[in-house]
Amino acid sequence: MENLEGETLKVILFKLGNETYGVPIDQVISIERVQSLTRVPNVADFVVAGIMNLRGLIVPVLDMRRRFNMGVVEQSKDSRIIIVEMEEMTVGLMVDAAKEVLDISKGNIEQTPDIVGGPEVEYIKGVAKMDNDELLILLNLKRVLNNEEIEEMKSIEV
Repeated sequence: MENLEGETLKVILFKLGNETYGVPIDQVISIERVQSLTRVPNVADFVVAGIMNLRGLIVPVLDMRRRFNMGVVEQSKDSRIIIVEMEEMTVGLMVDAAKEVLDISKGNIEQTPDIVGGPEVEYIKGVAKMDNDELLILLNLKRVLNNEEIEEMKSIEV
């Protein structure tokens, strides 16, 4: 087994409800305040909350609460859209709050426990143990959208 103790993974932390998630910083382009979104007709609302204009680029925005079946809550002053590069596409992830950048020792990352089930497990790359005994769920962005949904997002015309 390889020793990963010295290696770190830099992630951006964000909140959905009471849970803390992380996405690799190398996939993050920027973190934006929530701005007005334009609804797209005939697109499943769990796939796209809408589209936004980000400095001239039209970006589809995923509502991560809907994606993870966590219900809908009103946006707050802490709500953010994390702009990520996913499957050669730029996509926004709407979250309750974006927190901080954190270096996690790869030795502290464990595979998703087998007991965790349901369709959401495919979105999880691993679980990291934090210093404060909190667990951090690391997302696998390649799995947040399946191929059919990626094609649907690519076909959105403005």
